Amino acid sequence: MSSVTDQKDKLLMVGIDTEEKERSATFIQEEDRVVSCGVKQEGVELLPVKKALEKGYGEYLWGALEKDPQYEGFSNGYFIRSEPGAKPVFPVQACLYIAKEGSVQHVHNIVVADENSELHVITGCTSGTKRGTHIGVSEFYVKKGALLHFTMIHAWGDEIETYPKTAVVVEEGGTFISDYICMHPGKAIKMYPTVYLKGAGATARFQSVLVAVPGASMDIGSRVYLSGENTRAEIISRAVSVGGEIIARGHLIGEVPGVKAHLECRGLLLDPKGRIHAIPELEGKAIDLEMTHEAAVGKIDREEVEYLMARGMTEDDAVSSIVRGFLNVEIMGLPEPLKRELDEIISKSNEDAL
Repeated sequence: MSSVTDQKDKLLMVGIDTEEKERSATFIQEEDRVVSCGVKQEGVELLPVKKALEKGYGEYLWGALEKDPQYEGFSNGYFIRSEPGAKPVFPVQACLYIAKEGSVQHVHNIVVADENSELHVITGCTSGTKRGTHIGVSEFYVKKGALLHFTMIHAWGDEIETYPKTAVVVEEGGTFISDYICMHPGKAIKMYPTVYLKGAGATARFQSVLVAVPGASMDIGSRVYLSGENTRAEIISRAVSVGGEIIARGHLIGEVPGVKAHLECRGLLLDPKGRIHAIPELEGKAIDLEMTHEAAVGKIDREEVEYLMARGMTEDDAVSSIVRGFLNVEIMGLPEPLKRELDEIISKSNEDAL
């Protein structure tokens, strides 16, 4: 068993800086024990979720999600709130860590971006063991005119199973942005966050980068209900299989006239033993709305490789360049060690890519 306090390099891989450079607050939980919880910048409130409930924030518990008895017995989790009008310069970072072999970690997280505030959260989930289960409930509230940018990075042990359940409520003029990176999915991960754009002019954007290694099963999706006037949504996913299975889902529901939404899912198979299943869904419930989607699964085009080779690249460099461009991992807050590892995965996959 390895303690989270001894895992500096592993934490960096999921965006967590133990030195807290350019971070406004830090929360770290190992199993059910809160290891760190502190704020460095005004305008941010950070508490273990059970303390937040004692403080009077119970209105946010099961406020975005229908109560589910299977998810009620949580051990703890984080409560993050930006105060009205606050715009912290640096992001809040939160880490959920599994240390004990075969253990179950059950958390309930709440994030609130109060009116006209801006909040960026980087959360990294990882483990120091091969086997275990992570069950997480997350509820996000984006108040009027607020911006919440949520970056999540998963890097689990080979036999970890992960089952998050997430809902987001966005009020008038609010914006929710989700960036998700997963290159170590463990044995299985299944998640389908749902956003409710309730206020006029509310916006949601999902961007996911998924890499499925041999033996891994990933069932990843995003759903957005466009219920307010002039709401906007975009779901973009990039999926690469190097031998594992990826089911990439997306569901957009336009409920009123004038909404606009786009869904894009692209998959790249680098190993013949892998599998990618794209499931895009559009559902219109009103006239005068604009909703589009595109989905594609394939392999690297030999002509693209030859084009780059003709301009001086080696074959390996050409393949790596194409895959990097396909994944488009220029996501805010993505740590350099994770970018380097992505390059290594791409390089190791070149033999199977063609």
